[in-house]
Amino acid sequence: MIYHVMVMFGKDNQYEFKLPDSELAGRSAEEARRWFDKEFNDLECEPSNPVGKVLIIDKILSVARYGGEARFADGKDWAHDFVRNAALALGRDTIRVDVGSFSISY
Repeated sequence: MIYHVMVMFGKDNQYEFKLPDSELAGRSAEEARRWFDKEFNDLECEPSNPVGKVLIIDKILSVARYGGEARFADGKDWAHDFVRNAALALGRDTIRVDVGSFSISY
């Protein structure tokens, strides 16, 4: 199976990543959640809902937003880690992270 993750920062700024099964082998959704927890804190993300619990979808969107488009444009290690952990955390093979509209679709 190939995992396909798109991260969008507007209509003309879309970054596509494809990962084979082997990239996710031996890793867990819990590890992915911990990675997003760490990045959320390291990037000093503000919760989208300050009253309630921060869901994994909110963390993924916030980490993408606060991490910034440049990290996805260069496609290096951080972007690769983001994509791999998003696929693991959400358990989906096709994910669209739309930073501008703050939404995720499958």
